[in-house]
Amino acid sequence: MLQVFRKFFHSSVGVFAALGLIVMLALAFAAGDVSNMISSGSITGGDRVAKVDGTPIGTAQLTKQMQQAVEITRQQQPGITMKSFLAEGGLDLVLDQMIDGEAQMAFGRKIGVVAGKRLVDSELAKIPAFQGAGGKFDQNAYLSVLAQRQMNDADVRDSFARDLVSRQLLAPAQFGATLPQSAVMQYAALLKEHRAGSAAMLPSAAFAPKGLPTQAEVNAWYNNHKAAYTVPERRVIRYARFDESVIKQSSAPTDAEVAARFKANAAQYGASETRKVSQVIVISESMAKDIAAAVAKGESLEAAAKAKGLSVASLGAVSKADLTIKSSAAVAEAAYAAKAGATVGPVKGALGWALVRVDAIDAKPARTLEQVKGEITAALTEEKRKAALAALTEKVNDDFGKGGALSDTAKELGLTMAETPLLTAKTPAGMGLPADLAPILPAAFGMDHEGQPQISELVAGKSFVIFDVTKIIPAAPAPLDQISAQVMADIQLEKGSVAARAAAMKLLAAGKKGGDLAAEVAKLGVALPPVQQMNLGREEIMSRGGQIPPAVAMFFGMAPGTTKLIPIAGNKGFMAVQLKAITPGTVAANDPLIGQVKGELNNLAAREQAESLRRAIRTEVKVERNESTIKTVAATLAGGN
Repeated sequence: MLQVFRKFFHSSVGVFAALGLIVMLALAFAAGDVSNMISSGSITGGDRVAKVDGTPIGTAQLTKQMQQAVEITRQQQPGITMKSFLAEGGLDLVLDQMIDGEAQMAFGRKIGVVAGKRLVDSELAKIPAFQGAGGKFDQNAYLSVLAQRQMNDADVRDSFARDLVSRQLLAPAQFGATLPQSAVMQYAALLKEHRAGSAAMLPSAAFAPKGLPTQAEVNAWYNNHKAAYTVPERRVIRYARFDESVIKQSSAPTDAEVAARFKANAAQYGASETRKVSQVIVISESMAKDIAAAVAKGESLEAAAKAKGLSVASLGAVSKADLTIKSSAAVAEAAYAAKAGATVGPVKGALGWALVRVDAIDAKPARTLEQVKGEITAALTEEKRKAALAALTEKVNDDFGKGGALSDTAKELGLTMAETPLLTAKTPAGMGLPADLAPILPAAFGMDHEGQPQISELVAGKSFVIFDVTKIIPAAPAPLDQISAQVMADIQLEKGSVAARAAAMKLLAAGKKGGDLAAEVAKLGVALPPVQQMNLGREEIMSRGGQIPPAVAMFFGMAPGTTKLIPIAGNKGFMAVQLKAITPGTVAANDPLIGQVKGELNNLAAREQAESLRRAIRTEVKVERNESTIKTVAATLAGGN
């Protein structure tokens, strides 16, 4: 599942790219939205998960990097969650990358390899979002983007610096990684290799005796293999559903109650106004004025902002108070003084100079008590119904806690009882128990004995189920008289497996003497599946992406003239494989395969050289891991998505 994430760190560039903000910047700017990339973890940063050359790596840092790593992986695997990422070893992978990044920074400082301001500036200048109209780095555009995305210059520069130090250290290690042409030719020829042989199936069933086992054999086998025939604990669940329909007609809201609600929520029914607003924030007043001038000449706010490397953000429908909080009082005053469709500004806001467009105005007049009486009455009626249902469920729960019977509660509420067949704790949803009741299965199997009723919520605040267990059958071997046919079949299969092994050993011995597999199988005198001829090339096998049967994999690891055996899973017999001949591959000097193989082998060699240096740097720099804190971070993250 983490293949995408791992691939990034094993690419020709990613191998020396420290996991950090640089990764998410590249992805986010490409998508045009990095507003959600900085999110705080649920763990405070007071504790450290590791220390590298005296520099701590905090829990908050690891939490943020884990969130970013999941987002990276989600680009190619949308279904991945934090839990599945953790289950696949994602935390160790991310922490190792963080440790490596810190180790490389520490090692770089010791030997004088650093990333100065000018070098970082040159990298920032390559990001399109930071460029002005002329295609050159624009400091105002850079600061505007950071302000819009709630990022700071120090963090961005630090991440770029780490990446640059890693490049300076590890990239040179990859230079000159070239395998000899003779090795390339040998490997390319190996891919052209063909193998010829045969394979024979020796199913246990084919060697099983014809006669039935004796009763004594059946009894002995059953007594010695009772665990194989043990039926897990089974229970019968009795249940009844109910919802709001069991509530008797509750009293209607009085006029006094309606009037009190109207008074308590006077602001809700008073005159109100919201406006749909779009805005662009600019760090420089002069640039903001340029955008405003372009809009005044008829250009759209989006086009004018884009020309400066910025984008327009829609704030949706906001009240004046909400806009004050989101931007500033000055921006809110300007927006609420403008007409629909107008663009105002620049106005000084919290993050810079704002240009605001009023997309729509929704003004609602005040409403009288008579106008909203029906609305309030319906709301109060619903609240009373919910309160009555909550009171009922609380009463049911209390009754059960005092020893009340399920049947009595069902009768009192007028419910129809239902009962399941015998179920196990792992019975699939919908098999004997309705699928929507699957959540009660663990609770039912957690009850100590029969007659312990419980209540469970099915749909929050709407529907419930009451249930108990009426029968418990402990786990025990199934009675022999019920499974005698299965026991006899197992005995026969075991006898057949012993005979199949003996036959397989004969084939193996004959193969060592040069015997032909097909001829030796015929000598066994047993009706077996036809011997399969195998004529396969290594290129064909590689094209399957590793999805090959075990027998074929073994076939390509054998020496010519040998015979080998491989068991068939489930005690179902054996397969004999014989390799008769290997036809070496030949490669022409101009075969495109040579270039492909050379590129792959050189990339592997370069990657291995860089990896060796990475490990050496980590060994050189003192690294301490705080395993207990790492486990705490993992446990906390596992509670998220």
